[in-house]
Amino acid sequence: MKKTLSRRLLDVWYKDPFIGVVLMPLGFLFSDFVKFRKFLYRIGVLKKHSLPVPVIVIGNITVGGTGKTPLIIWLAHWLKDQGFKPGIISRGYGGQTETGAQWVDANSTAENVGDEAVLIVQQTACPMAVSPLRADAAKLLLEKSDCNIVLSDDGLQHYALNRDIEIAVIDGERRFGNSYCLPAGPLREPIERLQSVDFIVVNGEKSEDNELSMQITGNTAVNLLTGEQKPLQAFSATGCHALAGIGNPDRFFKLLASAGLNCKTHSFPDHYKFQAADIAFPDAEPVLMTEKDAVKCVGFASDRHWYVPVKARPEPAFAEQLRERLREKRILIDV
Repeated sequence: MKKTLSRRLLDVWYKDPFIGVVLMPLGFLFSDFVKFRKFLYRIGVLKKHSLPVPVIVIGNITVGGTGKTPLIIWLAHWLKDQGFKPGIISRGYGGQTETGAQWVDANSTAENVGDEAVLIVQQTACPMAVSPLRADAAKLLLEKSDCNIVLSDDGLQHYALNRDIEIAVIDGERRFGNSYCLPAGPLREPIERLQSVDFIVVNGEKSEDNELSMQITGNTAVNLLTGEQKPLQAFSATGCHALAGIGNPDRFFKLLASAGLNCKTHSFPDHYKFQAADIAFPDAEPVLMTEKDAVKCVGFASDRHWYVPVKARPEPAFAEQLRERLREKRILIDV
């Protein structure tokens, strides 16, 4: 198991009730800084950028994976069904976006634009651009495509870009950990921030009246080398390895266990840059990984390597309420 500082911090924030208390004063300072920064944007000291098309931001208020990427993919397809031409912008974390805005297409690599960006484009065929400055990514997106609505990946705290709709995604199992702000806890913003978003989507079971549930499903495995597909249950009769370099690897491992698989699990840091040795185990057992990890391993994979594609399935009320919100803002295209 690759146990990094970030993984240890996640263990503290979500599992240890004591260490966070020691760091709590720092969490209060961070919370005050976040509120002051937001105030500077509100009064115009820090500049905001507006786009000529509607913007939907999908993000979270916690550090660690929440299932945001599958929801973005679902939203892109849903918007197409509504008659929109969606485009997507993102930070491009894990890539080389420090050089400026970059276009993402079928030939892009995770090394250049980040693993999530490659996966999103593969799954949606939407135009996409990445940059640490979302406004720069949006400018490139609008220059090179005819998109008429923008999905901003993980932009909830990126107040430099104005938005029409905000969607916050929550991990239904871990929720908010110890409920402290960084570095005492996993919160990027205080929990009260959720009072101002348009939708709260919970990956798992919802627990509040203002939340909407979403399930992440996956029941097949795809071979990285040949493209062959098998039901997950086909791997239950033998041993296997499962690896995940995502924000919450345990969620992937539980998905495999629920299908009856008994895997040796290997956790890696989120956005980990895999090398051939990382997935070359000494035995001959099959290796299963997430689709986000697969985009970084396909170049040195063998026929023992498989990925498990997953899909987000929000409850029907989410689509109904989102359609109504778009109509309220007069940005819905009737088809």
